[in-house]
Amino acid sequence: MANEAKPCPCDIGDKIDYKGLGEEVQIEHIKAYVVKPPATDKAIIVIQDIYGWQLPNTRLMADMLSANGYIAICPDFFVGKEPWNPAHDLLSTWSTFQEWLEDRKPTDIKKEVDVALRYLKEQCGAKHIGVVGFCWGGVATHYVALQYQEIKAAVSVYGIVRDREDTFDLKSPTFFIFAEKDEYIPLDQVTILEKRLKEKCNADYQMKIFPNQTHGFVHRKREDINPDDKPYIEEARKDMINWFKKYM
Repeated sequence: MANEAKPCPCDIGDKIDYKGLGEEVQIEHIKAYVVKPPATDKAIIVIQDIYGWQLPNTRLMADMLSANGYIAICPDFFVGKEPWNPAHDLLSTWSTFQEWLEDRKPTDIKKEVDVALRYLKEQCGAKHIGVVGFCWGGVATHYVALQYQEIKAAVSVYGIVRDREDTFDLKSPTFFIFAEKDEYIPLDQVTILEKRLKEKCNADYQMKIFPNQTHGFVHRKREDINPDDKPYIEEARKDMINWFKKYM
């Protein structure tokens, strides 16, 4: 990894009072939020940020995908473990984040991805499956795109960049969304990722940096969309949908 993992606030202060349009279900050993449109064989696995599968902002994204014709499932990739809560750190320095992350690695999710895939195929009749993730989930999405040929399309949204030899041979078409003013992902790391992908990746990919935006902007709460940010937030969400439409 190009730098030590750092905590990413992802606008926890923007947590919205949003109940969601779907339902919580138990699928094998994990719980999941699922929202289904009328008859479709297309589905998206939505991967949470560090604030967990129940964060209303992430469920808003799942509902948005469902409104565009996709079954959306947001599993609890922490498998019952508590999501990050900066209030646990009384000094507010995030000094315990690395310890918290030890048993919640975004690359240690294969068992849960396999459960979600089985559910979507066997219980929902899905034949075309994609994945999108935010922050922690952006890293996880990058991992899934490296491992699963059956994933038709992936969108990694401000996932911290890992500069390792095993992170460039994508199996799935992948769209990377970054923010120009992301405190946690320096633009030189994004440049390195693009360079390595050009050298080693055979799958389709695209990278896009949104000007003047900060970490968490795509799933920021609706009430906090100011006039300057709103066009970029809407453009990023539209790009996400268009990527899935193109490959699914």
